[in-house]
Amino acid sequence: MDTLDQVASHVSQLAQQLGIPKYDLSGSTVTETSVQVDHGDPKQVKASQRSGVMVRVWNDQGTMGVTSTSDLDPEGLKLALETAWEASFWGAKQHVPDFSPQDRDPIAVVDQAISPLDPASLLLEQLRGAEQELLQSHPAIAQVPYNGLSQRQSHRFYLNSQGSFRQGQGSVSSIYLYTTTQQPDRKTRSGGAYRLSRDLAHLDIAGCVREAQEKTLSHLDYQPIASGRYPVVFSPEAFLSLLGAFSNVFNAQNVLDHQSLSTPESLGSQIASPLLNLVDDPLHPECIDPDTFDGEGTPTRRLPVIESGVLTHFLHSAGTARRMNTTPTGHANLGAKVTVSPHFLHVLPGTAPDSRYDLSQADGVVWIDELKALHAGVKALQGSFSLPFDGWLLRQGKPISIEAATVAGDFRDLLHQIIYIEPVAKVTGGGICPRIWVESLSITGEGS
Repeated sequence: MDTLDQVASHVSQLAQQLGIPKYDLSGSTVTETSVQVDHGDPKQVKASQRSGVMVRVWNDQGTMGVTSTSDLDPEGLKLALETAWEASFWGAKQHVPDFSPQDRDPIAVVDQAISPLDPASLLLEQLRGAEQELLQSHPAIAQVPYNGLSQRQSHRFYLNSQGSFRQGQGSVSSIYLYTTTQQPDRKTRSGGAYRLSRDLAHLDIAGCVREAQEKTLSHLDYQPIASGRYPVVFSPEAFLSLLGAFSNVFNAQNVLDHQSLSTPESLGSQIASPLLNLVDDPLHPECIDPDTFDGEGTPTRRLPVIESGVLTHFLHSAGTARRMNTTPTGHANLGAKVTVSPHFLHVLPGTAPDSRYDLSQADGVVWIDELKALHAGVKALQGSFSLPFDGWLLRQGKPISIEAATVAGDFRDLLHQIIYIEPVAKVTGGGICPRIWVESLSITGEGS
């Protein structure tokens, strides 16, 4: 495959030959190696090198056509440009996307060094060791059925006919371990953990093993929970997953499509407890693979979304910003339709709380570690959710594993019922978040 500089040169020459005056391309190339094991034996070993590019072309009538290609050779690029040109005459005539007004503004300078990929044999050796350590740590841990160790290098780019040309790169190593137990006359229990790093050498495999083991063992002595309303503490991962499920609240495209819990007039309104701040920060030093520009070439930046409970910004593409008379925020993804999504959410305390809470002294509090079935249990346009979860009931600070239960409520009410945001945050794959305390939610126990 040609280098990205050669791709840009080919596209410029081909567009001139085809008489295409206006175009842009956004895409990436990815090289990845991943392994899985089953009781020490290789279960899956994969290596791939792939490309994905969206090509947009505008005709002299002002309408646009879009196509995708995985072929970055001259012939593949030529075919993509021709296809998009033909499609442009059937394009929408209202709200036609255009170049970002910031597509040539300076982008942030961040550490985007590429780490070399290690051989699959080394990944297998490391994963075998992690699996073996988990299996030997306790007689009840019978399997680690879901596991994986992978390394990925990516190169991202954006270019257009008015001279914008962006490049970015990054590398990520990751491991996940998810156990299951086997005990006589007891239900199967499970526990999992996940770690990310920029290279294999700094990947916290030992910490991942330790967390998976501790979570698994904490669920062995489970008990049913009575249905009712309980104070609830969300783990960082659980709260971020709930924020992701209801991200239409601050997504400008959803707002304009009337697929959001917000309206254009929601900006400036109190949508959460004053204790809550939320920013989207793709340039945060703890973000493993930072994006310095979005799919339209707009530079990314730290964007305050909720400040002391007040909705202060929507996430925008160039098109939504133009329609709402504001500026793009660097959150566009190119596709058949331009979509908008967050990069790296960071939850942090807003105003100082009236009271402080401590898990080690909590009594009658439900601690939710992982929410499940978000695809089925979330009604994003109604604001409601009903989700099974893994977690514990705290009795005088002692966690007692909950046999099976669901948590239900309204996301808007939940935001207003936040009573404490712990000062220490955890870095996860999707963002940064501390534990979040909520005044009360409905918990339904098994068989209730």
